Amino acid sequence: MKRIAIILSALTATVLNASAQSESESSDRSDRDREKIQQITSKQEWAEAITAQKSWTVSPILATRTTAAIDTVLDNYAQSVAIPRLQFGYASAITGNLGSEGQYMNYFERPAQSDFFFNDALHPYLPRVDNTPFFNTRVPMTLMSFNTGGSSQTTQDWLRARFSGNINKQAQVGAWLSYLYSRGMYENQSGKHFNWGLSGSYLGDRYQMMAMLNNWSAVNFENGGITDPRYITDPASVQGGSSSIGTKQIPVNLSAAQSQVRGHEFWMTNRYRMGFTRIDEEDDSIEVFVPVSQAFWTFDFRTDEHRFTDNSSTDNSFFPQTYFTDQTFDQTGQWAMRNALGMELLEGFNKWAKFGLSAYAMHEVARYSQTPADTIPGISLPVAPKVTENSLFIGGRLAKQQGGILRYAADARVGIAGAKAGEVEVTGNVDLRFRLRRDTAMVRGYVDFSNRKPSFFLRQFVSNHYIWNNDFGKTRRLRFGGIVEIPVSGTSINAGLENVQNLVYFNEAGVPEQFGGNVQIFSVSLNQPLRLGIFNWDNKITYQRSSNQHVVPLPQLTLMTNVYLRFRVATLYAQIGADLTYMTRYSALGYNPAIMSFTNCWIKQTGNYPIMDVYANLKLKKVKFYVLYSHANQGLFGGSDSFSALNYPLNPARFLFGLCVDFAN
Repeated sequence: MKRIAIILSALTATVLNASAQSESESSDRSDRDREKIQQITSKQEWAEAITAQKSWTVSPILATRTTAAIDTVLDNYAQSVAIPRLQFGYASAITGNLGSEGQYMNYFERPAQSDFFFNDALHPYLPRVDNTPFFNTRVPMTLMSFNTGGSSQTTQDWLRARFSGNINKQAQVGAWLSYLYSRGMYENQSGKHFNWGLSGSYLGDRYQMMAMLNNWSAVNFENGGITDPRYITDPASVQGGSSSIGTKQIPVNLSAAQSQVRGHEFWMTNRYRMGFTRIDEEDDSIEVFVPVSQAFWTFDFRTDEHRFTDNSSTDNSFFPQTYFTDQTFDQTGQWAMRNALGMELLEGFNKWAKFGLSAYAMHEVARYSQTPADTIPGISLPVAPKVTENSLFIGGRLAKQQGGILRYAADARVGIAGAKAGEVEVTGNVDLRFRLRRDTAMVRGYVDFSNRKPSFFLRQFVSNHYIWNNDFGKTRRLRFGGIVEIPVSGTSINAGLENVQNLVYFNEAGVPEQFGGNVQIFSVSLNQPLRLGIFNWDNKITYQRSSNQHVVPLPQLTLMTNVYLRFRVATLYAQIGADLTYMTRYSALGYNPAIMSFTNCWIKQTGNYPIMDVYANLKLKKVKFYVLYSHANQGLFGGSDSFSALNYPLNPARFLFGLCVDFAN
């Protein structure tokens, strides 16, 4: 608590200074600008007026830019940073703690399995190329936030900072940092994450460059879940009649286990654009450069490492077998380097250039390392401790992203040589936009197809508790569907169907298994906000069906409903309300700490338990803050079966609070 008090004192002083600075700067703002801001009623327009900044993310190979939101919007601020289960969408299976592992339970929101599957259970917390934003700001921007809650024994703290500044109109540099420390509500559940990164861009007329360096280290103590779910559902039956027990006194399965993933990634793209100059249509004294085509080179170097340690020999009974010693020290790693060279014909340089066309070749080299299999007494496996694989791909993109009615994009990549020869990935979408009242509605059709070899460590893996050498076939996926967005009413509908063949999943023993048949997943989601003055009611509902619940167990219905008042008093913006999340019953996923993966167990059902949070999100000038009481319905309604994963109960009710300061000036 002393550490928290110091941080809060520093941030409070910063808040007061920022508010005072905002007051002094108000005299420099013109009356016209002040009047414009006061007249703004739209939430989106209000956010854009305050930030006056641009932000975007990029795709890993072609570096296609996508507009990204800047973290200055007030709505649902507390939910986005403070509640562990909402880090994985509004429907998730989690191990309980902020910063700990989870699985998306809305299937169409679930990310594709990565090449290093140990990272997947921490997907929202780890940086990637496609979720690291770039900025273009009129003035330097610094965002700093601190979130906390719980007692000294159960605290969860999350300190984050981001900086971006422009050298000139073309060049920008940035940096970010995230430190998360959470002790957890249950024994042996604490986690500590330290992530940081640097970025920079130069967007000139002819030469353009974007680069980033990301670093991450996530350490989580693993307790294997509680030993008996009755400590939550019926504590009197396991305590001789007493119905009261502290969460830290509930026995857990593992006493000295710890998992860690860490890594680094350097990504860079360079582009040289060719074209011509012409007289500006509005000012004939100015010449403007019109790009026609560009050559590009994208470089990506990434390292990943997973460690699982356990210093207690008694913990071995939790796992089905032990191959080496009583004390576990598993270390698995990889590095991969990609170089992509290509050419692109740009869209829109004249009236006949109705689309853009890209083509590239990419070479990938990856090296994998793990425990030598020949050190296991009595076991002989053809698994080398170090393996290097080379692959060559060709790919391209056809896209039309300009125009008010029709837009489309199609991307394709094919492995033509090496370890990943025969792999295919194709994605495409078509957007039709049309006027509806005073706004623009959109209908989108999309299709994704892939035929990929399971990642290396799904095929070959050696550790103290698990060893496998699998000859898996390629996994084929076909997903197609449509999206309808009606801004006038705020309605968004997404319906889709996926067929997957040769799906690899982790079975109840914690071993990857491939299902040779086909599994179909149908999903339809509705997002519908309702507005009446200051009263707001947001609803997100998803219905989904899996044709094989043994292979892909899913809740049929998930929903989140959020009722709140949004209003302004002078310069204070407020959102005060309550949200509720719910999933129907489904076969609870297990979690295996040694491989940091969720497993299909079929031991018991979970779900049918509503979870409610009560909150107040407030914003005063450049400072936003929140107070939140999470799991407010505990003991009031919903029963006591508050599990989202097998033997991992959700956090009990508690207060959380935090603040974020925008230092843009």
